[in-house]
Amino acid sequence: MESKSRHRTATPIPDAIESPRAKLVYLYVTTRGETTAEQLRDDLGMRTGTTLTILRTLQERGYLERQDDRIVPLS
Repeated sequence: MESKSRHRTATPIPDAIESPRAKLVYLYVTTRGETTAEQLRDDLGMRTGTTLTILRTLQERGYLERQDDRIVPLS
């Protein structure tokens, strides 16, 4: 009997993202596809201020964007 294995490709993290928390947020958003700041904060156990600061920085650097209340990755 053949076993079927699932292979996931690793999500590359841009070298310019240095902060471990920013890397975590980037990976979270890119693997989910979209989220809200509140959902991200709750799932990662981060403080609101920290979450918003990281999201703003990643948005300013062109990695994420806001669409209404959703946060989506830019490709």
